[in-house]
Amino acid sequence: MRDMSKIYLSYDPEQKLLLPPDLREWVPEDHLALFISDVVDELDLSGIVRSYESGDGRGRPPYHPVMMVKLLVYGYCIGRMSSRKIERATYEDVAFRVLACNQHPDHDSIAGFRKRHLQELAGLFVQVLKMCERAGLVKLGKVAIDGSKLRANASKRKAMSYDRMCEKERQLVAEVARLMREAEQTDAAEDGRYGKGVRGDELPAELARRESRLGKIREAKAALEAEAKEKAREEAAAAEARLAERKQREEETGKKARGRAPQVPNVEEAQPKPKAQRNFTDPESRIMKDGATGSFEQSYNAQIAVDGTAQIIIAATLTQEVNDKQQLIPVLEKVQVNVGRLPEKVIADAGYFSAAAVTSEALGTVDLYVTPDRGKKTEQVEVLSTGSPPESELDQDVTARMREKLKTESGRAVYKQRKMIVEPVFGQIKEVRGFRRFSFRGLEKNTAEWSLICLTHNLLKLFRGKCCLLPA
Repeated sequence: MRDMSKIYLSYDPEQKLLLPPDLREWVPEDHLALFISDVVDELDLSGIVRSYESGDGRGRPPYHPVMMVKLLVYGYCIGRMSSRKIERATYEDVAFRVLACNQHPDHDSIAGFRKRHLQELAGLFVQVLKMCERAGLVKLGKVAIDGSKLRANASKRKAMSYDRMCEKERQLVAEVARLMREAEQTDAAEDGRYGKGVRGDELPAELARRESRLGKIREAKAALEAEAKEKAREEAAAAEARLAERKQREEETGKKARGRAPQVPNVEEAQPKPKAQRNFTDPESRIMKDGATGSFEQSYNAQIAVDGTAQIIIAATLTQEVNDKQQLIPVLEKVQVNVGRLPEKVIADAGYFSAAAVTSEALGTVDLYVTPDRGKKTEQVEVLSTGSPPESELDQDVTARMREKLKTESGRAVYKQRKMIVEPVFGQIKEVRGFRRFSFRGLEKNTAEWSLICLTHNLLKLFRGKCCLLPA
């Protein structure tokens, strides 16, 4: 019989390893997993590690926090955010197995670690951003801002409008009263049959369920009413400021200002709009329209500021606001906190335009390119009807000057770069990595997860740019 060993390389699935293997040799030297491992080794994880130092030493020791951070960061980089998928990958995926050093943390441990240290993980965003800056990937010459809707961890079917809450509250109050009467009649009949002394303090299941629903509806109603009053207070303050400005202008010019004077709303009489909704699963999420699909979903509005040099995210925020009108200043303030200075030029679409924002003293050093016009003609910056005229002559003047600025050849050239800088980043996050829905509930936790998503985006840019800042 022919000796097959002379034809093929040796293959013996049952061959035992004679020496402990170097796990890093299981993947190529330029593999993303090894890059992530080296980067995490250079990050300051003291906030996470310190939390384990106060333990009493009893029980099974936890998995090493550095390993857990590497697994989570790598998982988010490649779009594998589920703790169950990460656990399975430590058995089936060589890269995960290398990062875990042949250990296999269960999904409860992974999920618990992420939940416990979510804020610390989000705080790594600035450390990674500093790495990108040292690598020359952040210049702050041109920065584009944009927002996109990301689904909340809640179904819109678990939301209810204010008028529906009022109707349902009346219905449930009547049902609870009926069930209470029936319970009293039953108690009286049983007392007559069995005598007193038998326990009857347990609520019937049907009554308990209705009382629980009634409590949740009343809680949601109270929250909507509080939000309506808070919004009315903000609108009243803004209206009073416009009235003062109007009065001062009349005194300076000696002429009565044109247009109707702003109306100051009555805060105490403020009520939620009948269609105002609140979700019972994640009350802090909001019904928002997805610009791509046109559908309405329970969502959050994710904001990013992206540097034009290499599409590095330099600021990431999350808001409950349906539109972007009030987000220009907060996002740029976040940029200043993260990087220490404001960009030279900032580009944003019509959703961010307001006279107050583009004339704010806080942005006085920034060259802003924020179109006031919506629609397909935005790129040509032609005068379009916005549907609602500016509230004052000052607003009209600000809008006109921005239009003129964007009509110039240089203005058109700068604004045209907005789509090339920021929109591909959302495409990479949502389409390539598959992140379209948050894992947590509540604005604070989802803001932290959004920072984690954005820091892994920056890590991928750093890796693909072959910029290694780690010591040899």
